[in-house]
Amino acid sequence: MSDTALVRELALALRDRVLPMLGSHAGRAHGEELAAGGDITFAIDAAAEELLASFLAERAPHVAFYSEDRGLVLPAGDAETVLVVDPIDGTRPALAGFESCCVSVAAAPLREGVTMGEVSIACVVEIRSGTVFLAERGRGLVESPPVRLSKNEELDRMFWVYGFRGRPARIYAEVLGDLIDGASVGGGSFELGSATYDMTRVLTGQLDAYVEPGPRILEELPETRSEFERVGGGAVLNNSPYDLAAAALSLEEGGAIVTDATGRSLADRPLLGSAAEYQMSVVASANARLHEKVLSELDAGMTRLAFSFAGTAEPESG
Repeated sequence: MSDTALVRELALALRDRVLPMLGSHAGRAHGEELAAGGDITFAIDAAAEELLASFLAERAPHVAFYSEDRGLVLPAGDAETVLVVDPIDGTRPALAGFESCCVSVAAAPLREGVTMGEVSIACVVEIRSGTVFLAERGRGLVESPPVRLSKNEELDRMFWVYGFRGRPARIYAEVLGDLIDGASVGGGSFELGSATYDMTRVLTGQLDAYVEPGPRILEELPETRSEFERVGGGAVLNNSPYDLAAAALSLEEGGAIVTDATGRSLADRPLLGSAAEYQMSVVASANARLHEKVLSELDAGMTRLAFSFAGTAEPESG
């Protein structure tokens, strides 16, 4: 079986396992342990993780995998390939029975220091609909709905999405507030609960952009970390590589623009890891002009946030 076929079949098998549990209150039970990234593991997550392990043990025992709940799992023998898997990206929407939840699987060479730019195959499957986005680096989207990238270049007409799960809302409001207000009448802003679903909406033309500044905030204003940890129950819960690996390649191969929240490429970022130092800010846009404008607004938002924190600092004694 080719790596592309394996990635696609695994994603669809995970979708089949989870689909009957959408909207199930039984799936909301909390596990006894936190996921490797510090998030809560729900019963629906555990079911998906069990399928992931059994599928690969039976169909591809020579392949390593990295998942949200288990971290890096190596096979008994040597492995050349690692699958980076988020069995349910959008667990909370899945538990509510909403459509904004996906399976995300990406393939890359297994080596020390492997990066996002080395992801060669990506598959995103919408759990409710079964829609497939399958990309191969350098070959484009080999399976997907029609790509309809928005031509809108204006912030006040922008339909866009952000994520607040596990993030401090007041801090985010300072950074994103002008973008939210600016699009509130002529466009629209949304919080849909799944980075993978959010990003692939750029490909479908439903949204113009996805904006997630969390790691930039922590990098430039480390004094905000206590607020991230407060909301995250002691953990920092921004986007990890397993959230972004498949969606980022899919968007890039579909012609969209993907960078971090300062405009830097994600290609050199580590692929395997989920702690705060591995997490990435993201801006994904349908076109370059809109992308530039979003980044400029984020710069202004970061300036406001820095001023806000400076204004609350305690005066020096003496």
